[in-house]
Amino acid sequence: MSRNEIKKDVSTSTRRAIIDLLKERGGMDVMTLSSQFSLSGMAIRQHLNALKEEGLVTNVEEARPMGRPTKLWILTPAANRFFPTGYSDLSISLINSMKEAFGNEGLDKLLDVRNKKMQAQYLQHLGAASDVREKLEKLAEIRTNEGYMAEVKEQEDGSLLFIEKHCPICEAAAVCTGLCKNELHLFKTVLGDDVHIERGEYILQGGRNCIYTVRQHKP
Repeated sequence: MSRNEIKKDVSTSTRRAIIDLLKERGGMDVMTLSSQFSLSGMAIRQHLNALKEEGLVTNVEEARPMGRPTKLWILTPAANRFFPTGYSDLSISLINSMKEAFGNEGLDKLLDVRNKKMQAQYLQHLGAASDVREKLEKLAEIRTNEGYMAEVKEQEDGSLLFIEKHCPICEAAAVCTGLCKNELHLFKTVLGDDVHIERGEYILQGGRNCIYTVRQHKP
């Protein structure tokens, strides 16, 4: 392999790593990215400008309490192609065909069957987990394996956030809102009656993530 080919491979690898990091953490400035990759600001800017030319990133200004606004780099919707999409074209086609053949009632029955199968799988994965934190951590494992890039974060008030940073069925969910409705019901079922969960930020409504606030009812 020639020196130019090696250099190209390194650049491609670095740019993909930048895409992954922006997906994971959201908007980041050049200085923060530089520290993550141990590269100079100039080198990071070159990578970002190349990604921008491909339509994969853009930048926005974020106001700061002091000083000038900071330029943050974020992914564009075009970058979703680097992450699992759950066979969106096929899913949308099947959803539309189901609606045409059996109407909304038939589609609801199909989603109910799907939901029950997922419920059984999730409960098996959660196993003997007892407290809500352990349940959420196990739920995050299975959802991450399905492409949702899930994680759990604790809030200062003791509540927990269940965060999904990617939606592999987003395009299908856009034409079938029952998928998301059933998802919330699924979470409530597997977490148990002693847990309260509500969805705040929502990817289909323009949010960067799907975020659920989870609290355990006091005895």
